[in-house]
Amino acid sequence: MAGFDEVSQLKPYKSMWRIKVKIIRMWKQYTAQGGETIEMVLVDSKGDKIHASVKKDLVEQFDPVLMEGFTKILINFAVTHACGSYRTTKHAYKIAFVSTTKVRPCEELPMNLTGFTPAKFLDVLDGSLNTDYLVDVIGQIVEYSHVEIVSVNGKDTEKITVELRNENDVRLTIVLWGKFAMNVSDAIQLRADHAVVCVLRFGKIKVWKEDRSVSNAYNVSDIAINPSMNEVQAFLALWFAFGNHFFIHTPRKTISEVLESRQTERCIVMCTIAAIESDMGWFYLSCKVCSKKVQTVPNDNDDGGFKYFCTKCKVYTPKMLPR
Repeated sequence: MAGFDEVSQLKPYKSMWRIKVKIIRMWKQYTAQGGETIEMVLVDSKGDKIHASVKKDLVEQFDPVLMEGFTKILINFAVTHACGSYRTTKHAYKIAFVSTTKVRPCEELPMNLTGFTPAKFLDVLDGSLNTDYLVDVIGQIVEYSHVEIVSVNGKDTEKITVELRNENDVRLTIVLWGKFAMNVSDAIQLRADHAVVCVLRFGKIKVWKEDRSVSNAYNVSDIAINPSMNEVQAFLALWFAFGNHFFIHTPRKTISEVLESRQTERCIVMCTIAAIESDMGWFYLSCKVCSKKVQTVPNDNDDGGFKYFCTKCKVYTPKMLPR
């Protein structure tokens, strides 16, 4: 039997390629121009990934033989240039099925071959990553908002904001929409007493002014809470190692020493709760859009009243959320 071509070798100059790949992501996509198509991300035994598409005229032909998570042999397909602002792989090209493409069953590639390549939080936050490419993210959920109903293009949809931290305690904001928001909210409630690890695949880096976050990208993205993955176990091991190092090497301080501090630093304070402050001292009102603390400003008529102002969004009386 002839060998297989490598995904990294694929170029547009011929169609008689023969590859063995696992379908690590598959979804149907509808556009006014292209109709309903099948979109996939494929990975070969060396971990190289490429996007693949089945145009609407061929969906009925190939839909029964293509399944996410399964390994297939693909023979005779077109290779075209990849472009756009929602690119699922770094490959310069993508696969386009043709009517004479053959899909053959075969021995499965290893289960742990997932093509998962998590982005570094700092690379997302400092702008060094090209936002045209979708990213994988893994982190522990440390904060999350309630599910909100917001209007997007005239249609109400669910939204939840989640803060993740990585193994070095760097924080990254994740914004999820629609079914993704509801699924994550339900999963968090079920696992509230345990470490909750979020894995987002093919997320879109969003830039709002100077702040960067990651959001789900329509049907392309996939999200899981505490999935059974080697990468999750490795992340938890790194996180617990960081936690142990933190408690061993971080200095202990008294409350008076903290009050006297004149620089930003990490410390551990062991103390007893003497009373609960039930006034406005223990939380603040934040803008729902940017999550920054809102300011109180006096009314224009000097009647002694005040109104709220978001200094980042430059908006008076913004929608607010206590934090």
